[in-house]
Order: sequence, then structure tokens, then C-alpha cells
Amino acid sequence: MYNQIDANKRKTRLLIAIFCAFVIGVGYLFNFYGGMGTQAVVIAILISFFMSWFSYYHSDTIALRTSGAREITKEENPYVYRMVENLCITAGLPIPKVHIIESDALNAFATGRDPEHASIAITTGIIAALENEELEGVIAHELSHIKNYDIRVMTLVVVLVGAVALLGDLAWRGGLLGGRRSDNNRSNNNILAIVGLVLIILSPVIAELIKFAVSRKREYLADASGSLLTRYPEGLARALEKISQSDIPFTRANKATAHLFISNPFKGKSFQKLFSTHPPIEDRVQKLRSMT
Repeated sequence: MYNQIDANKRKTRLLIAIFCAFVIGVGYLFNFYGGMGTQAVVIAILISFFMSWFSYYHSDTIALRTSGAREITKEENPYVYRMVENLCITAGLPIPKVHIIESDALNAFATGRDPEHASIAITTGIIAALENEELEGVIAHELSHIKNYDIRVMTLVVVLVGAVALLGDLAWRGGLLGGRRSDNNRSNNNILAIVGLVLIILSPVIAELIKFAVSRKREYLADASGSLLTRYPEGLARALEKISQSDIPFTRANKATAHLFISNPFKGKSFQKLFSTHPPIEDRVQKLRSMT
């Protein structure tokens, strides 16, 4: 378990480092071919940062409202609340707000910028379908997202993705092909110019791919951390198998909140591996059952 946790943390840091280098590289290309200047890169990052700032402080409220989650008390549902409470005591976490979603879909998610401002939401379908140890594994997975500050990590990634998108928009509006055209630039290798233009066109797609890759690594990390919390990886493995066998979609999910859930909420829709916010459940189950 410890090896899995360390490996996933290293891979996440590597992906974010690559992402930062990618943003800097895109900014350099925009400056070189479009004559935009480094100020364009700074402006794009600042705009993206302030847009993400609102999301960072209010995304939990938005996610809970759009999913139809209702906060419960210990008296309303002592079974679920006490399970969350006991796992929080074990993990050394403050108890998050516990929400129930009236849906037959088998899913759950956690949100909040830090452990002091966190919420966990669980569907009625997953509560009814899972055994005690299985539901405990799911809740431990979600609490691990909170403990690992995954919302902060994904906010950073969203800032970088937004910066790339804004740079592309600035380049287009500024007339990329109509930028500076000195004699030296005209004599540059045309192939290099074509490669640069292709990178500019594809950069938003590449940025999204890196975001999805980071999201998948955080899912693996939450699986490992949650198993360390319960000391029973088989519980989460069996839960994931039951979730994968259910064909009931969570209809209130959207692309903006899909990465929050323990499993891809868009049941019945085919997504290529590279464009998925979640790793294949078969891989997750295999990794869980290999943990000792």
C-alpha cells in the first residue's frame, strides 16, 4: 500500500511539472510566432487564476446542488453517518458534512477545498447495494480525496488548462499569422513554423489529456490511501466490481463534476482511455488486490 501511495504521488508531481513546462513552452511558441510578448502569458495565467478562484471557494456548493444532494444528521441516517464518523476518527480528519442523493445509481463523491470545508455525498442506490465493508471502502476512498487535498491539486490543473485555452484565444484574436514578420523570421525554417502552428492548434487538447491523466492518478492514490485507512482493500475492490456491473447512469452529473465521483457517472457511454477522468475499474481492482 505504501509503495502504491508513494508511486502515485510521484507520478502526480511529475505530471504537474510536465504541465507547467508545457504551458511555458506554449507561451514561448505564441511569443515566437505571434509576437505576443511574455505579458500575454502572464495575463492568461492571471485571468485563469481568478476564474478558478471562484470555483475553488464555491465549487463544492455548486456540485452538491447540481447533484441534488441533501445534508443529513446522525439521527436521520445513523448507519452512514457513524461509518463516516468512525473513519474520520481513524484518519484524524474533522467530520465532513454528510449528504445523501436520492438516486438508484451506484456512486459517491467528496468535495471541498480542505478538510475543514469538506462534504461527502452518497447515493441511496450505493447504500442499498453494498455490504458494510464495501460501503466502508467507498467512504474511505472519498475521505482520502479530502485528506490528500485533491481539490487543490485539480484546481491547480484547471488553472493551467485555462491558461492554455486563454493563450490560444489571445493568439487567435491577435492574429497569430499576422504577427511580427522580420527578415530573420521569414528566413526561418518553414517546417519549424508549421510544427509550431500545429502545437498551437493542438495545445488545448494536450492540456485536457494531461488534466485527465492527473485525475486518474489521484483516483489510484485515493484507492491506495482508502485501503490503508480500512486495512481491507478487498472491500473497495468488491464495491468497484458492483459499481461497474450497474448500468444505471447518474443523470444529474455533468462534465464539470464527473471527475469528483468514485466511478465515471456516464454509464452506457464509451470513452477512450485517454479522455476519461477515471482509470478502468478492472485496473483499479487488480491494483487493490495486489496490495499487501
